[in-house]
Amino acid sequence: MSLFIGVVMDPISMINPVKDTTLGLLVSAQARGHRLAYMEQSSLYLNHGEARAKVTELVVKAEMKDWFEFGDSADLSLSEFDAILMRKDPPFDMEFVYTTQLLEVAERQGTLIVNRCSSLRDCNEKLFATQFPQCCPPLVVSRDMTTLKAFHAEHKDVIFKPLDGMGGQSIFRVSERDPNLNVVLETLTNQGTVSIMGQQFLPDIKGGDKRILMINGEPAPYCLARLPTAGEHRGNLAAGGTGEVRALTERDRWIATEVGPSLRERGLLFVGLDVIGDYLTEINVTSPTCMREIDRAENTQIAEQVIASIEQHCGQPAHH
Repeated sequence: MSLFIGVVMDPISMINPVKDTTLGLLVSAQARGHRLAYMEQSSLYLNHGEARAKVTELVVKAEMKDWFEFGDSADLSLSEFDAILMRKDPPFDMEFVYTTQLLEVAERQGTLIVNRCSSLRDCNEKLFATQFPQCCPPLVVSRDMTTLKAFHAEHKDVIFKPLDGMGGQSIFRVSERDPNLNVVLETLTNQGTVSIMGQQFLPDIKGGDKRILMINGEPAPYCLARLPTAGEHRGNLAAGGTGEVRALTERDRWIATEVGPSLRERGLLFVGLDVIGDYLTEINVTSPTCMREIDRAENTQIAEQVIASIEQHCGQPAHH
C-alpha cells in the first residue's frame, strides 16, 4: 500500500543535495513506493476550519544536479495526506508555531505529522534536554544577571547561548577572568529581557559534538562527531566543523535509553541528540540533520528506518 506523504520544507531548490537530510528521507520514501507532495510554509492556509495547502507533486533523485522535479499542483485538504514531514529549519518563531497549528488540524483528523505538532512547540531544543538532568552538564536558564553571574563564578568556564539559536550562532565561551562577561550577558539577554542558557564548558568538545539520531526512540548505531576547527569552541558544521562518523559508546547508548521512552510518548519520531563527551546538551526535534553523512559512511539506512517507522504508524506493515 502506497502512502501519500507531504513535506513542508525550506525551498528545495536551495538545499545542498549531498548533505540534505530531508532529501534523503524523500528519496527513501519514494523508493519504498510512496507518493510525494511538496509544500512551503506559505502554501498552508486555513479556511472554514479546514487546513489546506497549495501542493505540488514531487519526484526526487539522489543526484548532484537535478535532484527534484515538480509535477502538477493542486489545492488539497491536509487531511488527504497519510503523513506530513515538517522539515522547516529553525528559527522557531511565531510563524513556525502557526504552521504547527495548521498542521495540527490535519493531525486531529488522523494525518501523522512527523514530528507531532504539540511536541514541536513544547520541546525547545535547549530546554527539553534539561528534563534529563542525570544526562546533562551543570546548567542554568535565566535572564537575571545576578543568577547568571553566580553560575559563572561557580563554574568559572562557561558557555552562554540563546535558547533559540541553531548552527552554533551566538554561542559564547566565557572563561574565569574574561572582561567581556557583562557585555556578553547584556547582549544575549537583551539587557535582561530574554532568557538564555549557561552551561559548564566541556573540554571534551575537542573530541567532537556528537549527533546521535533517534528513530522512534531508538538510536542509530553510529553518530556523527562534529569536530571544531583549531581554536574554536563550536563543533557545528555550519560553524566550520568537520564530521567524523563513529560507533556509539556505552554512555551514548545509556543516554539514548534514558531519553528514548519520552520521545516515543511525545510522538517525536525522528530526533537528533547532541552529546559532548558524556553529556547531553541538546535534543533537536524541529529538523534534525547529519543523517546522510552517517548513512553514507556506514550504510546504516537511517532514512529507510524513519520511513518504515512512518509506515508502521500509518498502520502499514513495514515491508522488507
